[in-house]
Amino acid sequence: MSRDRTPRILMTADAVGGVWQYALDLSAGLCRKGAQVVLAVLGPDPSPAQKSAAEAAGVDLIATGLPLDWIAQDAAEVEAAGRAVAELAGRTGADIVHLNNPALAASADFAAPIVSICHSCVATWWRSVRGGALPEEFVWRTELVRRGYAASALLLAPTKAFALATQETYGLSGPPRVVRNGRRPAQVEGSPTADPFVFTAGRLWDEGKNFSVLDRAAARLSIPVIAAGALEGPNGARVEASHARVLGSVTDDEVARHLGLQPIFASAALYEPFGLAVLEAAQAGCALVLSDIPTFRELWGEAAEFVPPDDPEAFAKVVEELAGDEERRRRMGEAAKARSRAYSVDAMCAGVMTAYGDLLSTGIARIRVEDAAA
Repeated sequence: MSRDRTPRILMTADAVGGVWQYALDLSAGLCRKGAQVVLAVLGPDPSPAQKSAAEAAGVDLIATGLPLDWIAQDAAEVEAAGRAVAELAGRTGADIVHLNNPALAASADFAAPIVSICHSCVATWWRSVRGGALPEEFVWRTELVRRGYAASALLLAPTKAFALATQETYGLSGPPRVVRNGRRPAQVEGSPTADPFVFTAGRLWDEGKNFSVLDRAAARLSIPVIAAGALEGPNGARVEASHARVLGSVTDDEVARHLGLQPIFASAALYEPFGLAVLEAAQAGCALVLSDIPTFRELWGEAAEFVPPDDPEAFAKVVEELAGDEERRRRMGEAAKARSRAYSVDAMCAGVMTAYGDLLSTGIARIRVEDAAA
C-alpha cells in the first residue's frame, strides 16, 4: 500500500448467495495482510455458521437489518439504506468503502472513496436472460446502479466479459478494472465415486442459473443429477424440479463433501458474471460441463466441455459420454483443477489491495454524489 498503514475497510455484503463467499474470503485475506475489515451485512441475518466463519477470519461482522437493493420494494428503501451505510462508514473511520451493492452509493454522501464491485445487476441479467426493454420494476433499480457507479472512485469486475457487458449496458467511458474472484479450496478428503453422478449448486430459483435445462436433461440420463440450493428465492422467484434430486439449502461442508466424490459438475447458466460454484468444483477436480457463455469460455477455456445453454439434449449427450469414460473424466478433472489455481484467494486479495493502493495514492479524500453526477 502507498500509505504508512493498511486501510480500514467497510465492506457490504449479503448472506444469501455467492457475494457472501466472496466477501468472507476477501475480508479474511485482507485481514491476513494487516487490514481492518468491518463487514456490514444487508438483508437476512447471517446464519450461526456464517457468523462463526466471520469470527474465525478476524472480521468484524455487523448485521445491519437494512434491505437488500435487489429485493427492496422501491428506490427510497435503497437510498435510505445507502445513507445508513454511509453513516456507518463514518462511525467506523473507514478509509475505503467497498460496496458489493453499488446502488447504495446512488444518493449517499460517503466520507471515503468508494470501490464498487460489479458482481451482477438486473440490467445485465435481463439482457442475458430475457432480452428486450426492461420492465418498470427494473428501470428504477438500474438507475440506482448507474448512479452508484457514477459516485464510485473505482469499479472492479470479476471477468473481462462481464466488465465489457457492464460498460456497454451503462454507457461507461471505459470498462471496470478486472480482478478475478478467488475461493479458498475446501479441506475435504475424497476420492472419485465408483458410480458417477451429476452435481450442480447455487441459487436454483434464479432464472439466470437455468436449472430447468439440467432438470430436463436429468430425464434423459442414466445417472442421477443432484442439485444443492433453494428452489425458492427471497424475492419470490421459484423453479420446479421434476427429475433432479434437490438437496435444498445445504452448508458449504455438505457441498464440499459431494464435490469430494468428483462428480461431473454441470451449469447451464444463461447469466454468470463469474461462477464460484464452478470454481469450487474445479478445485475439487471435477469434470466441468458448462453452458457456452462468454464468462465461462474466458475462465475455463480448454478445461471444460461447453454446451449451448438452452439444449437439454446436448447436456445429456455430453454427460452420458463422460459417465461412460472414467479416464476422460479424470483428465478433465485434472485440467479443471490446474486451471483453478489461477483463481486463488491470494491472487484476488493481491489484485484488490493493488486497486486500493492505486486509489489511495491519488489522494482522493471523498466523492460527493453531486460532484459525481455533474
